Order: sequence, then structure tokens, then C-alpha cells
Amino acid sequence: MSRHRFWLLLGGEELQLPFDEFPWFRAATIEQITTVEWPTADHLYWPMLDVDLAVSSIRTPASFPLVSLVPTAERSCAAERAAVGVPAVVSRSHVALVASI
Repeated sequence: MSRHRFWLLLGGEELQLPFDEFPWFRAATIEQITTVEWPTADHLYWPMLDVDLAVSSIRTPASFPLVSLVPTAERSCAAERAAVGVPAVVSRSHVALVASI
């Protein structure tokens, strides 16, 4: 794990998750990131963060254009949603981890 990303070892494949593309994990603790479930071959779930991601979205994030609306210091989450005309709830299939599953 670094301040810019973390890595996930998934069945022998190493995947990296940059926080710019997977902002749900930026403020997460190591415990929150390493507490992950792998219910199906293309699905990961972080119960402590309530984040569901498709493994395929980690491999090719450009194929999944939706971006999380994480609050910034300049604007609130509501302001970000309003600025792009997005409803209150937005989700994106993405994934990540630090420990081997």
C-alpha cells in the first residue's frame, strides 16, 4: 500500500488500485481494505466499507466510466452531484485489496 494506491493479490494475479480511480478506499483503514469477501470469480465485496466491485473493472477501469462522488475540501458531495446532474446514489463496479485472498 502507498499513499497513491494499494495492491490486491487475487488468485495469483496482482491488481493495483489507484485511489484516483477507486476513491472509496482513499480514507479507508488497512483493516477496512483487507476485510474483503470474494463471493464469485468476478465480484469482490468490502463489508466494512459497503463497497461492491467487479474484478473486471479493476483490470480495465476505462471500461467502467462512472466515477464515485467523494466529497472534496472545496465542495460537498451534494454540490458535486448537483454539478454533474447525478442522482443522490451513484455506484460503480470496481475492486481492490492488499492481502492475498
